[in-house]
Amino acid sequence: MEQFLLVHPSPTWGKAIMDYRQEFLDAGSSMDGSGSLRRCETAEEFLERTALFADPDTVPEGYVEATQFLWVRKSDGVLVGMIQVRHRLNEKLERWGGHIGYSIRPSERGKGYAVPMLAAVLPYCRHLGLEKVLVTCDATNEPSRRTILANGGVFDGTAVSDEDETVERYWITVPKK
Repeated sequence: MEQFLLVHPSPTWGKAIMDYRQEFLDAGSSMDGSGSLRRCETAEEFLERTALFADPDTVPEGYVEATQFLWVRKSDGVLVGMIQVRHRLNEKLERWGGHIGYSIRPSERGKGYAVPMLAAVLPYCRHLGLEKVLVTCDATNEPSRRTILANGGVFDGTAVSDEDETVERYWITVPKK
């Protein structure tokens, strides 16, 4: 089985981050769990925005503190996925966004990488003091549903996103160790 690292975004990863972004744009796919990457034209802009969300004193109004991670394959250093942990829920996140958002780059999907990525971030959630986390997925996203269920997700119902998409809500109990 492949080995991966959870790493924080940094200038070292700038080109990989922008390549990741471009692959999603080319595929017309959503970049869940990547913060404001879709709107960022440069890696520097993405890193600046990520830093704003990491600091409770600089989080933009209406948002919550969040920590961004990259999911990097050890064997070749490829940025395979991104996952973001929101430290608490606001009204929108409570309804349909959840504590955790994630994505796997289109060329790497279907290889089972999302399951260990979600599992790898749960200890960080425990570090934040979270005992349960809300994770959501589009009702039509079967791979994401399987990822959540493989990590112990318990179905809590459905909600409608701001884009009028039906999302499924799941709670995952965060392991103590």
